[in-house]
Amino acid sequence: MFAAATTFRKAWPSFSLYRPHPPRAVLAQWLEEARALTRRCFSLLEAQQLEVPCLPIVNPPRWELGHVAWFQELWVHRRGGASEMRDAPSLLPHADKLYDSSRIAHDTRWQLDLPDMAATWAYLDAVHARTLELLGGPLDDEAAYFVQLAIFHQDMHNEAFCYMWRTLGYPEVLSQPDGRNPSSSQDVEVPAGRFALGSRKESGFVFDNEKWAHEIELPAYAIAPRAVTNGEYVKFVEDRGPAPRHWKKGAALDPAQPVLHVSWHDAQAYCRWAGRRLPSEAEWERASKAKILEESLVWEWTESRFAPYPGFSADPYVDYSQPWFADDHRVLRGGSFATPQRLRRPAFRNFYPPHRADVLCGFRTCARREQ
Repeated sequence: MFAAATTFRKAWPSFSLYRPHPPRAVLAQWLEEARALTRRCFSLLEAQQLEVPCLPIVNPPRWELGHVAWFQELWVHRRGGASEMRDAPSLLPHADKLYDSSRIAHDTRWQLDLPDMAATWAYLDAVHARTLELLGGPLDDEAAYFVQLAIFHQDMHNEAFCYMWRTLGYPEVLSQPDGRNPSSSQDVEVPAGRFALGSRKESGFVFDNEKWAHEIELPAYAIAPRAVTNGEYVKFVEDRGPAPRHWKKGAALDPAQPVLHVSWHDAQAYCRWAGRRLPSEAEWERASKAKILEESLVWEWTESRFAPYPGFSADPYVDYSQPWFADDHRVLRGGSFATPQRLRRPAFRNFYPPHRADVLCGFRTCARREQ
């Protein structure tokens, strides 16, 4: 189906490592779901709301929409820059010069001569139709890998649209679910022992920063079964702690909801106030795999800095993880109410700079270790 391997391709892993992949009908359903949510996000906006200020935590919506289309076309239909595929023209002229996030600086995205919204949607729809056509026939391991990569990439951007709209004061795309009846907040004790951190080979699609599962020794610890709630966090705020982003004075809060829009720094401040600490990502993952954590529907900060696992090697989309290891990013685990279930895996590692509070993030705590 595709041309012979090049030097570019020789660095790629064996795609058999990412089996089993979902049936074609499931992939087509996921693709349609991702597209429907993208459509919903933009259906809520007036034309003038597409013009946004240049802020470090947002992108121009029209640029980001085109980027979603370009990414899917590049990886699924042009194999991400392999020379024999990159020479194939894009469905949209000059798309590589407009939407390559690895080469187009953030602030430059406001200065580009972008296609209008009608042309941008036409590009997205054309790429989407081409991918659906691909899913109508047999898929080898490589094609299945790249289709999943494109779907998950669109899922992540859909979530980014959700919190970007909040940042800009636009209509809500999805709302945080009502809190459950408060369950026991008593810590769950986890005994010391060896634990395999990360994803195993042939466990389905994984991202390169999850590779591969490796044994580590974990001391005993005690972790909260649920995330910190609004009702708990408000006591910290009343004692002069920083309020989460988007809290409005006098507005009603659901005390049972997990607190949302808290930076890593503010989560650490809460822990100091409460005499607690954040879990490491290994502690979080072990507890999640042991099924002792209640699902919080917020991304949960851990104390861990984002770093490669032993023997790390980048996957074809080299810039997914590797550029961020050297920066000060912290690991989040779990998933938010805007994260599709297909991405909510115990070993999945999200990562953001510790000052970010605009994302759909909260946290849970552990008992402090004895010194």
